[in-house]
Amino acid sequence: MKKTFTFLFLSLSLYTFSQTQITNAGFETWENEGSSTEEPTSWNSNKTGTGLASSGPQTCYKDATSHSGTACVRVETKYYILAVVNGNVTTGAVEAPSSDKAKGFLSATGTNKIAFTGRPDSLVGWYKYTQATSGTGASAEQGKVLAYLHSGDFYDPETPVSGNHADLSANKIASALFVSPAANQTSWKRFSVPFNYVNSSIPSSIMVNITSSYNQLTVAPGVTGSGSKLWVDDIQCIYNPVSVNENDFTKNVKVYYYDNSIYVDFITKSDDKSTLEIYDATGKLISNFNLENKTINTIDVSTLSNGIYMYKVSGKSQGKTGKLFVNH
Repeated sequence: MKKTFTFLFLSLSLYTFSQTQITNAGFETWENEGSSTEEPTSWNSNKTGTGLASSGPQTCYKDATSHSGTACVRVETKYYILAVVNGNVTTGAVEAPSSDKAKGFLSATGTNKIAFTGRPDSLVGWYKYTQATSGTGASAEQGKVLAYLHSGDFYDPETPVSGNHADLSANKIASALFVSPAANQTSWKRFSVPFNYVNSSIPSSIMVNITSSYNQLTVAPGVTGSGSKLWVDDIQCIYNPVSVNENDFTKNVKVYYYDNSIYVDFITKSDDKSTLEIYDATGKLISNFNLENKTINTIDVSTLSNGIYMYKVSGKSQGKTGKLFVNH
């Protein structure tokens, strides 16, 4: 058996390797182009929703007037039979279990989930907006971009209405909300909103919901207008580096790989709730371990492929980052 001992103390910010991003957030790739069911790859509109959602009009379009690249997404609010249908596109799925619009919701379950393991500081993107030109309260129309970081399955809105979905609000880790001004925006404008975290967990997924009429259930209060259009492009999650005091960790914590295992020497360490996170070369979090104090922790990584991995050891107020070369 070939054994490679590699012990690299490289002080790297986690910022340099854990920047998980949203799939196809530049809206460059599409499915069913030119049809009523055209949608950005990895995203869904009402036309591929469940219940009565797919019977509504097309509200999601590929648009060439992009901020960058060759395409962006445009969603439009439309009047259909006896109701206003919000323009929408989501990384989840549009659910319309009945004609009662208040019971409609968006879901992130099964294959309608996008894997996401980062903890970004903010959500940014570019938008244009045209308000409705007719209908009561049309001048109050606003567009919205909403992102949820969550574990397991999740629903938007979080609170169930008459049992339309389970209450999975406990799976929420953070949210970021952008609501456009109640005004036209004819040229591309950047938006930036913070993620507001409710706990310290690592998410497993992100659900992004875009609508041209403020929320998915009804248009803005008192509004019955239709015709609002929202263009969105180049959504990105921003990670700001977090400064950590590495003095104690540098002196007292040793991390190394040897013979299919990673060792974390905590013999002189007594900090509570310390963890080890392992990332691959793309920045994807692949493992997360709780560490015991005053001992040498042994972590089996025999299933990892050969290559360079990044680690982060975190305690109460300190951290240590570095690289490990795995070679079985």
